[in-house]
Order: sequence, then structure tokens, then C-alpha cells
Amino acid sequence: MAHLSNRNIIIGVCGGIAAYKAAEIVRLFKKAGASVRVVMSRGAQEFITPLTLQALSGEPVHTELLDEAAEAGMGHIELARWADAMLVAPATADVIARLAQGRADDLLTTVALATPAPVFIAPAMNQQMWLNAATAANVATLATRGAVIIGPDAGEQACGDVGPGRLLDPEAIASAVSQTFDTCDLAGRKVVITAGPTREALDPVRYLSNHSSGKMGFALARAAAEAGAETILIAGPVNLPTPPSVRRIDVVSAEEMLAATLDAIEATEHDVSEVGNGDTGSSAVVDIFIAAAAVSDYRPTAVADQKIKKAGAQLSIELTRNPDIVATVSNSSHRPHLVVGFAAETQALDHYAADKLTRKGLDVIIANDVSRSDIGFNSDSNAVSVIDSEGGVELPTATKQALAVTLIAQFAKRLNTATTNSAGGPVH
Repeated sequence: MAHLSNRNIIIGVCGGIAAYKAAEIVRLFKKAGASVRVVMSRGAQEFITPLTLQALSGEPVHTELLDEAAEAGMGHIELARWADAMLVAPATADVIARLAQGRADDLLTTVALATPAPVFIAPAMNQQMWLNAATAANVATLATRGAVIIGPDAGEQACGDVGPGRLLDPEAIASAVSQTFDTCDLAGRKVVITAGPTREALDPVRYLSNHSSGKMGFALARAAAEAGAETILIAGPVNLPTPPSVRRIDVVSAEEMLAATLDAIEATEHDVSEVGNGDTGSSAVVDIFIAAAAVSDYRPTAVADQKIKKAGAQLSIELTRNPDIVATVSNSSHRPHLVVGFAAETQALDHYAADKLTRKGLDVIIANDVSRSDIGFNSDSNAVSVIDSEGGVELPTATKQALAVTLIAQFAKRLNTATTNSAGGPVH
């Protein structure tokens, strides 16, 4: 269950005798490295206390839809956006029916309806209730809408009946959720990603930089590794842990980032030529390059050896252009099969992004509005447009990790389709 590491999981607990097993489910997710937040129905609190699940999850347990403190900031919506996945376990016949009807009359059903993340349903009920035609229809409805049904198991039940309806073993539930993050879409592929800001020194003390946190690039690196790719992450100065199974290269300046990038794709400055976008004759060894870093456009022409002292009312600093990393990679003789850029803009988002797509010879560009505090730099959420030569598609606000999984899946599909069409079969 390594693919649960650093995932944000909501566990919704309903009012059934199997609610006590929620404690073991929470423990397993935490042990696998996931962040867990628990939502309990009123009935669930009759079987197991919120304090127990709070102690196991390390987070306050959410119980009320109309919690004044939480709802001041639209807490239920923020909770729904936070999730990479939501698991309802145990899921009673009543909650399954309400979810199938699209009702949002308590916190659990509201979050399930509002989350863009995948929803998993682990039923637990009396065997006759499970076999009832109404329950079967409700389960089928949820499945057709994309919910993943986990179980139930069959066997002896608390009421004395024997048959289907027992909550599946907690280990099996955790494993089923974990598998949704392990697509293997990029197995055998190599991906290079840049992330974070660069710093351009003025003197030994000061530098020019920007507000990039690196969160989007790190989320993409994690998603690529979980999809089976050999992943290299070239990171500017950020305070983020390295995603599992990712090789990280730390750099500071734009020139250092360019050198590390060219080295990663096995190119040098002498290899850069005007081969242009879509060069099928390149000797690419990297399948996807994603330029998620916010690279400083300029650097000081000269860096002072000592700290610049305050003198006079004004200070003039001469700047020179930094190399354009993504354009250099796109025009390299070792050009990756898919080159993806980012356009972080504060106005005319689609216009500037489309211009960069063409001018830099990219296959795809991801445009995001960094003027918004809820999805801009340092936020845990994002909303982007995916733009290529055919047009653009908007992806709604979600956690950066959830968006990263969606983007990597799209890139993998595009890559596998392109290489199959160009070579008559998959290219690795």
C-alpha cells in the first residue's frame, strides 16, 4: 500500500455495528503514510466515539454540517476539495440510498457529493438488506456514476444471519483504495520534471526570486512515479519532502536548472539545434519533460563579491536574460517525446498560454491563474487549463495532488497514443 503515502483520504463512517472496524481502517491508512480526516454520521457516534478516531487519525473528527466555526470558511467544501479519495466504510443501506439519490442532508453525504475525488463505498448491513432489490439498484446507480464498490464479504453476521453483507476486511479495503493510485500507465517510461522557483544572486546576501512553492511540480513527480515512471525531479529552493521513488536534484539558479535538465535528457549545449517541435528523428531517452518550475526570466549581469551597502536613495541593477529552459529542451536533438510547459499568469491567461505553446514549440501547456490566492502560489489547490494545438480543456479546482494524477494520466494517454501511431506499436 505504498501508493497511499502522502495521500489525503476522507473516511466516512456510518451508523452500523461494523463502525468499530473504522478504527482499524484509519490505523492502516495512517500506517501507509496517508493523511486521514474522518467524517461521522450521527448514527456512527452511537457505535464508536469521535475521540477514538481523532486519536488514531491525529485530526479533529467532523460530525456536523452546520458547524458555525467550520462553515465560516465553507468548511465542508474545503474538506471535499482537500481529498485525493473518499472512503465510506461502513456504508449502511440508508447512506447508500441517500448517496444514490444525490441527497446532501448531513455532512457525510454533502462531502461525498461535493468532492471531485474518487469515492469508494464499502457496504455493511444485514444480508437480507443487501439482497433487497432497492439496495441492489442503489449500488448499481452509484457504480454507474463512478463510485467504486468494495465488498461486501459473506459470512456470519452480528444478528446471527449468515450471508453477504459483512464489511470487507480492513486490509482488503485499504488495498483496494491504494490500487486506484497505482495505474502503471508510465511503466518503463522516463519523466523529467522541474519544480519550484530559482534564485538569482545579487550579492552574498540577497537574490531575485518569486513566490513559487514547488507544490504542483512535486505533486506531478509523485503522480508520475506512482504511474510507474522513472522520475527525475529537478527542484529549485523549496521546503518540501522528496516524493517516494523519485530521484531529486537540487539546484538554485536558472543556469544550474538548465544544466541539470540537459544532463537529465542526455544533451549538452552542442546538441541544441533548430529541430523544432515533433522531431521524430531525435535520439530521445526521456519520454516526458514537464517544466513546472517558475524560472526567473532575468539575473543580474554581475554578482557583487560582498554585500551591497546602502548608499543614496536609488540603486540600479543591470539584468540580463536567463536561458529559456523549456524552449531549449523543445529544440534539443534529444527532445523528449512530449514536452509540457506551464504558464503562470495574472491576466489574459489563455492568450499568453497559447502564445507560449506556439513560440516555444511545446506539445502541451498548462495555464493557471496565480493572481488568485485560493489556487495561486503556495496554495494546496489549483485549477488549470490544458492547452494544445487543438484547443483547451479546463480542469476545475481540486487539490494539486488530485490534479497531478489527472494530468499524468492525460500525458500518459497522449504519449502512448503518439508512440503507437508513429512506430506501429508501443515505444519504450
